[in-house]
This record gives sequence, structure tokens and C-alpha cells, in this order.
Amino acid sequence: MRLVFMGTPDFAVPVFDALRADGHDIVHVYTQPPRPAGRGKALRPSPVQNAAERAGITVRSPVRIRNNEEEQAFFESLDADLGIVVAYGLILPQRMLDAPGRGCLNVHASLLPRWRGASPIQSALLAGDARSGISIMQMDAGLDTGDVLAEAAIDLAPDETASTLHDRLSFLGAELLIETLRRPFAPVPQSGQGVTYAERLTRETGRIDWRNPATILDRQVRGLTPWPGAFTTQDGTVLKIGQARIVARAHDAAPGIALDDALTIACGEGALQILTLQRPGKAMMAASDFLRGTPVPEGTTLGA
Repeated sequence: MRLVFMGTPDFAVPVFDALRADGHDIVHVYTQPPRPAGRGKALRPSPVQNAAERAGITVRSPVRIRNNEEEQAFFESLDADLGIVVAYGLILPQRMLDAPGRGCLNVHASLLPRWRGASPIQSALLAGDARSGISIMQMDAGLDTGDVLAEAAIDLAPDETASTLHDRLSFLGAELLIETLRRPFAPVPQSGQGVTYAERLTRETGRIDWRNPATILDRQVRGLTPWPGAFTTQDGTVLKIGQARIVARAHDAAPGIALDDALTIACGEGALQILTLQRPGKAMMAASDFLRGTPVPEGTTLGA
């Protein structure tokens, strides 16, 4: 099939690779423009751009598409059978959705209609969902409201993080899309029941509020790893939390108080022990290594 591929992050690369391996003709790739990254803030191409260039496929990275007559006309001129969209990052106008002969399909990392929107992987973990999955959706003008062509579900592990779920769903999405393209499309309208929306994440989403129960904070740490990352503060220094575990420990301490010298912190309900953490400009490290250089004695308040 003659395809236009539209995607940006690592999540989209296995889908791109699977389409090529299955013999589809990707005639053009759209991705977000290179962004400043690293300490030197040098412009870094997206993972999809790197994959496309390795494959010798022409890349376009417009800053905007809506109200961009020239870009929309060019997209139409590609005469594609399908547009494949995977975490592209720009909203497509109806003219582009209609341009390919069979429209545009989206590989979405949730079981629609649950977690429509920008951060479905993190939202599933933050909410404590037991399952997640992939939906292959025929795109329309709404926010992830199109008919679903196929779904595949997986159970979430108790220690699942956004990073591990990202990788599992990325490869599952690639497999499910290839299966979907090999059979006649059978679109099913989404249910009007159980609709939820995944909000766009910001750095502030990761701020730990120790007044919450330990179960909620455990989800926050796991659900926001690696980005934007859960964090707390000590004497004004930001401490990013990489791993933590719930500790079944009765206490009457105020939330945010260290219950021992091993970074077990009182929560609104229960306690959370920080296992790995990171200071600004440093690498993530085990709590034991951190504490050798920066003791956090019992009674210390975090997050104040």
C-alpha cells in the first residue's frame, strides 16, 4: 500500500519499521521539527526523522499544518492510499484526513474511549488501571473520537512504569496495525460510555504531595517515569524520584516527614520509601549511595 507516515517519538519507530518490513511503500514521512536538547541545546531530530533518513525516505517537518494551504496541498499531491499517524503531535485538518484514498489511521495507546488525548500511557498508570492496550482508529475531526478498526489489550504489572508500558504498547501497536492492514476494514463506533481524557503533562504534574496516600504516590512515581518525572524537594533542592516502594508501616507523623534514616517518608496514608533519586545535574542513583553523601535523618521534612 502507498502510505504517508506521520509520527515523532520513539513510540512511533517500531510501527514505521514494521510497515516497511511488511512491504508497504512509505512515500513520505511527516514529523515534528528538530528541538533543542542536551546541555548545549543543539537541535536534535526526532527519532522518526532519524529512522526515515536511515531508510532514505524524504522527511517534512512543518511547524504548523492548520491554516497552511501549501502544506495541505502538498499532502494531497502525494496520492496516498492511507495516512498512518502515530504520536505525531499536530492536529490534522479535515482536508488532510480526507486526502488519502482510505483516509488516515491512528495507532493510539489506550483502549478507546478510555484515555483519549495526549498522555494515555501515563494516565492509565496514574489512575491505577488494571489493563491498557492499543486501538487502531479511523481518524475524524474529533479528539480520538473516530471508529475503531481493531483493539488489543494487555494486563498491567504491579510494578509497571510508563517506560515499560511505552515499550510494550509500541511493539503491540506495530503488530496490530500490520494485522489490521491485511484484512478488510470493519470500523466500529466508539461507545459513548466510559469516555475519559488524558491531560497534557507538565513538569508540575510530577510534584509529590505527601498528603496523598502512598498508593497514589507510588502510581505517580511509576506513571511519570521517565518524563516528566516525580519529584520532591529538600531545603529547596529538587530531588527527582526514579523508584519507590510502598511500606506497610503505622505512624502518626505529618506527611513528608522521614520516618527513619533510609528515606522512608510518611504519606497521608501509609509510607513510601524512595529507592532511587537524582539531584539536579547528577545521574540517577540508589538511595544508599545518595545518603552516604547527603544524609536525610529521621525527622527531616521533604516537600516543604
